[in-house]
Amino acid sequence: MTPFLKMHGLGNDFAVFDARKQGLALNAAAARRLADRRRGIGCDQVIVIERTDGADAAMRILNADGGEVETCGNAARCVARLLMEEKDCGTVLIETPGGRLVCSDAGGGMVTVDMGAPTLVWDKVPLARPADTNRFTLNVDGRSYAASAVSMGNPHCVLFVDDAEHAPVSTLGPRIETHPMFPNRTNVEFVSVRDRAHLRLRVWERGAGVTLACGSGACAAAVAAHRRGLTDATVEIELDGGVLALELRAGDGHVLMTGPAAISFRGEIDFAEPLP
Repeated sequence: MTPFLKMHGLGNDFAVFDARKQGLALNAAAARRLADRRRGIGCDQVIVIERTDGADAAMRILNADGGEVETCGNAARCVARLLMEEKDCGTVLIETPGGRLVCSDAGGGMVTVDMGAPTLVWDKVPLARPADTNRFTLNVDGRSYAASAVSMGNPHCVLFVDDAEHAPVSTLGPRIETHPMFPNRTNVEFVSVRDRAHLRLRVWERGAGVTLACGSGACAAAVAAHRRGLTDATVEIELDGGVLALELRAGDGHVLMTGPAAISFRGEIDFAEPLP
């Protein structure tokens, strides 16, 4: 039997496996079965903690559709909480395919993740053709949308809307995710500005669909809003699952994200018995 933890950050939920002592080879099909909410564990992402040189641990992220992705801010907080409790320390370094993340204890069950500086160059996001990532026109099914593009180690398309609560997240989100403008597909953020210190955000997450929260998506929304002069450098973002605090740090432009990380339950699964 292989142990796992079910964890979540504001409802963005994960099946977390620790493969540092004994390797765990997960392919796309296995991740899809684990993520299935009726026949598997049920989660937005499957997370595998691995050993690595030069950091406290490495983190693999497999979406519910089985695709492996670059980074996940909410999962980073969850893994950081486990590592800090294990090592009895206040700061850890996590290696991800999207870059290294410095995570620290923010008190009261909260974790701060230094998500690094955003990438705003069109071919690094990446986009399929040259465009001003601050504002460009995206055509979908005969309609035009003013979009912003941001990479937080993974691609994001940010749309500013009048009312995020009623935005067509579940219908327009998948159309933009697979739009030819985004060769690696993209996460899609629907953002409404409440005031200079507060945003409302709903997310269509690449490979997972509508999620209650997206850490890297919140970072991208904060960056895009600040670039357009809509918000200050410190902002609270309300997602369907709760609130994240974002700070765009002066000097190096790094994005600091603070939020909770919770354990839902512990379990075991027998990989010798394939899920249906």
